[in-house]
Amino acid sequence: MRTFITLWFGQLASSIGSSMTYFALTLWVWQQTQSATAIALILVFYQLPQLVISLLSGLLIDRIPRRTLLWLSDAGAACCTLAVGILAGFQSLQVWHIYLIATVIGCFGNVQALTYSTLVPLIVPEKHHTRAGSLGAMVEYGAAILSPALAGVLYPTVGLLGITTIDMATFMVAMVALALVQIPPVSRAAANLDDNVIGGQKLWRDITFGFRYIGSQSDLLAMMLAMSTFTFLHQIGETLYQPMVLARTGGDAQSLGLVVAASGIGGVVGAIAFSLWGGFRDRPVGMLVGFMGTGCSKLLLGLGHLPGLWMTARFGTAFHSPLIMSSYMAVWYSRVAPELQGRVFSADYLVGTVVMLLANLMAGPLADGIFEPWMQQHPNPLTPILGAGPGSGMALLQVLLAIAIFVTGMVGFNLYRLRRIRQV
Repeated sequence: MRTFITLWFGQLASSIGSSMTYFALTLWVWQQTQSATAIALILVFYQLPQLVISLLSGLLIDRIPRRTLLWLSDAGAACCTLAVGILAGFQSLQVWHIYLIATVIGCFGNVQALTYSTLVPLIVPEKHHTRAGSLGAMVEYGAAILSPALAGVLYPTVGLLGITTIDMATFMVAMVALALVQIPPVSRAAANLDDNVIGGQKLWRDITFGFRYIGSQSDLLAMMLAMSTFTFLHQIGETLYQPMVLARTGGDAQSLGLVVAASGIGGVVGAIAFSLWGGFRDRPVGMLVGFMGTGCSKLLLGLGHLPGLWMTARFGTAFHSPLIMSSYMAVWYSRVAPELQGRVFSADYLVGTVVMLLANLMAGPLADGIFEPWMQQHPNPLTPILGAGPGSGMALLQVLLAIAIFVTGMVGFNLYRLRRIRQV
């Protein structure tokens, strides 16, 4: 675990810097546009190129040393972040610049995320896979504790240039951590890479290998479908919760920072709890229980009117995330050999990216074009509960998503239980 902890520390530092930059960009775009759609488009342009690069990143991971890929992807993303700071420093930054840079970062981020996901089975014993997954989730949520507070304090004084400079410093910490560890090589001989087939036929066989492998494993396919359903519903809510808070507080960055920080605390507490516990022995059950817990938390987010309730709801949502992802990935680590994980994980990642992209594309129009106008212009029985001011439409959407997520977990749990009973 020592190698994993070293890499984990470097990624935690880098994630804090990257989250500070994203939080500052969210504030900047909201100040420029006052539009939930404009904020959602940052994620859309980040994910859009991954539809293409995911088809090739799995091949790269199974063919090229993974340390090399980490160096290249981290350096590429850092250069893009620096470009944001320079444009901001010269007062030349435009919203479309952010979308363009997000597109490029998306390519590097895809390779980076997939490569790191394949390192766990190489450097962590199988009995600790769930714990490693929970600690991995702590990176995201640990950054969410510090990043909003730091960015909120520093952004008014140092601007985007200063924030991105800090981001670059944390990137160097990650690079030092990577330089200190040894990553075991993966044998290409066992990777089922057909070098005897030439041209487009060979490339197509390698690209589609991951999809064919998942299709041949009914358990993996079922889990992927359940996770995709959850991800679609969850991501719409994730895209809109920050604009909802800003809308309901009149653009109060301090309130948003507290809510985001509460989310980070929830994720860290959940990661620590599940890493110490080890999670459910039956991994799919852990994932489905996490779905239901997330649905209950999101319901409070939509019904709440005060920052304290939003903070509690976001704490609960983030608390269940390590359980969901560590349970999900533990199954894949145990079912897919390390030499095949690049292509198989990239296929799963591509499906997830498509689902998230669709969710992000729908989130803004649903909020700005349907739910917000409807709640503000048409008094209805829900108005006394959710209000009729800015953000009430997004709150209603959060409630509907929460119910759908809980039902997804409940239905999945019952189907899985029936399947286990039949197997016995």
